[in-house]
Amino acid sequence: MDTKPIGIFDSGYGGLTVLKEICKELPKYDFIYLGDNDRAPYGPLSFETVYEYTLECVKWFFQQGCPLVILACNTASAKALRTIQQNDLPDIDPSKRVLGVIRPTSEVIGKYSTSKHVGILATSGTVQSESYLLEIKKFHPEILVFQEASPEWVDIVERGKHLDDEADAPVKNRIDNLLQKDPNIDCMLLACTHYPLLIEKINRFVPRHIQVISQGEIVAKSLKTYLGNHKEIDDHCSKHAQINFFTTGNEVDFNNHASLFFGTAVQASKIKL
Repeated sequence: MDTKPIGIFDSGYGGLTVLKEICKELPKYDFIYLGDNDRAPYGPLSFETVYEYTLECVKWFFQQGCPLVILACNTASAKALRTIQQNDLPDIDPSKRVLGVIRPTSEVIGKYSTSKHVGILATSGTVQSESYLLEIKKFHPEILVFQEASPEWVDIVERGKHLDDEADAPVKNRIDNLLQKDPNIDCMLLACTHYPLLIEKINRFVPRHIQVISQGEIVAKSLKTYLGNHKEIDDHCSKHAQINFFTTGNEVDFNNHASLFFGTAVQASKIKL
């Protein structure tokens, strides 16, 4: 049987925080990571543009033979996933699968909140899509969800300033804004894969009774369960513990940033879509 790596996609570097956790859960599997750095960030882009770019990258993964692609990007998951799943996959190859990060997070968020008041910190694109509001309502109709767009956090992280004093005010302001919308929030979801790098600052300004959730571990466990339940997909996933990294941007710049997100040195190759 022909087997190929699982594809992990993000508009830039953030998806590497998800890949890092996936590798812990599935250490024997092979992965291809693609960051569309040349066109990042996706957050401010229109639904149509994000869909167009994401579909182009998904097709690239399929050309590499990937049986499964994970959109490790909240913006792509919010603005492109459903259309790709419903409209494009049946024509491209019905045997392949594309999954995102919003649904698995929404499925389990109820167990993190006692008050049933949940806060979402995300990019403007993810907030505007209202994807989390819709998905959480499906699984947990009793939960009230409040959102705060924090787009400047991405820039802070990508400039390597996430541990500096200049990050204090932007982080505190967004957390304060969210809590002003609902002081009963007892769970905050970091709905952007860049934000876990700000966890030290976030924990400083979030009241102690509030649980802060990063997505990487949740998505990784969900993927492991998915593969266990879908042998027809798992059988086509290669398992040699190999990872290859690609970027549409400058590979030297990618490598310099990627190690910060992935935790170890990365050597990427540049591709042109």
